[in-house]
Amino acid sequence: MLKTASPTRPKSIEDLLDSQLVARLGQLDITARKVLSGKLKGERRSKRRGESVEFADHRPYAVGDDLRHIDWNIFGRLDRLFLKLFLEEEDLSLHVVIDASGSGDAGTPSKFLLMQKAAAALGYVGLANLHRVQVTAMGGLNDKAEPQLLSMIRDLRGRRRLVDLVRYLCQVEPGGPCNFTEVCRRINLTRRGKGVMVIMSDFFHKAGYDEGLRLLVGTGYEVFLLQILSPQELQPDIGGDLRLKDCEDGDTAEVTISSALLKKYQANLTAYCSRLREFAGQRGMGYQLVPSSTPVDELLMDYLRRRGLLA
Repeated sequence: MLKTASPTRPKSIEDLLDSQLVARLGQLDITARKVLSGKLKGERRSKRRGESVEFADHRPYAVGDDLRHIDWNIFGRLDRLFLKLFLEEEDLSLHVVIDASGSGDAGTPSKFLLMQKAAAALGYVGLANLHRVQVTAMGGLNDKAEPQLLSMIRDLRGRRRLVDLVRYLCQVEPGGPCNFTEVCRRINLTRRGKGVMVIMSDFFHKAGYDEGLRLLVGTGYEVFLLQILSPQELQPDIGGDLRLKDCEDGDTAEVTISSALLKKYQANLTAYCSRLREFAGQRGMGYQLVPSSTPVDELLMDYLRRRGLLA
């Protein structure tokens, strides 16, 4: 796969989200299969019973219960004490992680551009529903064009913060290696609250993804993996004698591309993706393979809604 020499970078919200997509996104919300408890009262309807104003049910009084929640009307009729239960509304965190490494920036259409657009779209859904939104870029280059471990923007809430989110996404400069395990360790140590985490990457990490993903299991997040691969990775159209260079660490290899080698590559890629899907499924994580040629509206409206991440 050849790395694009001068890729087009988004510079404004119009480059990431068009008006028609924004209108459709306004009708969606992030969903969580588990009952998640956040730190702040929010707009998300919880399955838990709490102290909001919307009545849900009664249960018999037990010693130690708050007397303010006793339904005195029932007591007057039945001479028994019952507590009023209410639907609780709580906030939900949305954490989007994108792969800003050299590998994540390769391919045509750009894998990284799809990640930027998807992060902006998911972020908008979260902000529009008053969830707390965070975006983390794995790898990338700092303002001195030096490799960095990660960068992030966090604690965004409300539609007005979309400007800050888009500005951050447009400023991320991909390149360099990605220490996936260390990034996951940092995320685990600095996470806030509970919610949904979407990780977008090709997951082609030389040190593997196993240890990093294990660090995120049981941390209070529902984790969903989007494996973004370019058409050139899925169906390579190359041949002959080539000298390949790793776009992250500079390793080189000389190979002769033949039909037999391409067939073996396809088998290995299929096995690799299947293993990632099985690894995720065994640990309660969602998984979806997405070609980088996929339109972002199709990714959200079809892939993610079908998988239950959006509703």
